[in-house]
Amino acid sequence: MTRDQWSLFRRCAACEDVGGVPVALIVDSPWIPGHLGRSTLDYLTVPEVWLQANLAVEREFPNVLFLPGFWLEMGMAAEPSGLGCRISFFPDRPPTVHPVASTAEDLEQVPLPDPGTDGLMPLILNYYRRLEPRVNEAGHVIRMVAARGPLTVATHAMGVSNFLLELKLKPAVIHRVLRRTTTLVRTWLQAQAEALTSVEAILVLDDIAGFLSPKDYLEFAHPYLKEVFEAFPGAVKMFHNDTDNPTSYPQFRDLGIHLFNFTHLQPIAKVRELVGSGICLVGNVPPLDVLVRGNRQTVLASARACLDALRDHRGLLLSAGGGTSPETPADHIHALVEAANCRQHTVNAPPGSAPHFP
Repeated sequence: MTRDQWSLFRRCAACEDVGGVPVALIVDSPWIPGHLGRSTLDYLTVPEVWLQANLAVEREFPNVLFLPGFWLEMGMAAEPSGLGCRISFFPDRPPTVHPVASTAEDLEQVPLPDPGTDGLMPLILNYYRRLEPRVNEAGHVIRMVAARGPLTVATHAMGVSNFLLELKLKPAVIHRVLRRTTTLVRTWLQAQAEALTSVEAILVLDDIAGFLSPKDYLEFAHPYLKEVFEAFPGAVKMFHNDTDNPTSYPQFRDLGIHLFNFTHLQPIAKVRELVGSGICLVGNVPPLDVLVRGNRQTVLASARACLDALRDHRGLLLSAGGGTSPETPADHIHALVEAANCRQHTVNAPPGSAPHFP
């Protein structure tokens, strides 16, 4: 992302009128190496391959805001590796995380990792320290860092089914586990921010929060997510949850987030109504059925339907309803940009103040 693109992103996060609808996509190890015909293993373990791959997609799609941008995303392995999870690497797909515990009590006994020394996290931090100057020399900046949310980290460490079962059977123990994973998420985000020179935003990805009932969300998800976001009071804050469960959406204003990436299964107008006008929506073209399996015309039609569903385009980034899936063709991404360029804001408003990270 260039400095001008970052400025545009911040204005969108503040729900300003930017004179159009930018296209933004969450991209990482599932899509980039395959798109470029490179080995995922090389992409994740050879610094020069990672750097040149990210620069290549920036050159290929200069009108797309890639989020978080220059992300060394080892599948979902960074945080769980610090907890001792075995990680399997492959040349043609992201790493697999194997649970380290089967019960919450077992997970409680796992030492809380130090992002500076444990698992894959120190390797990622070293990539950032060494490669950020070259990213800057190429005209780009790394302003956003990312982490899996507290519930997602816990489920990688003990398995989704075990976690959800014990949430109902052993709620006190699950709270103690979430207290620990929340600390891990906060310290991991902070370590990345300290390894880089000018971080201004965080992205938290937690699909497991969307598996819960309204009552369980308020007890087991909301307080821990809020703690993570509140730990970065001046940051631009983005939340990703693309599970098909909108019951928690009205609570997101209390999280203090500025952007929300959600599922294509929820109509964008309904999401706007539920989250309110102060959160920038990032969505919601179907990532598989349209962006991967469709054609140019279906991409254009789906993108236009998203844009037509909202009268006011302030606080909108046209995107996939989730991350960018493997095998998404370049032409379909260009079609998103074409659809966005055909629409202009119909409402003019004075610019607001973008959040600032001290």
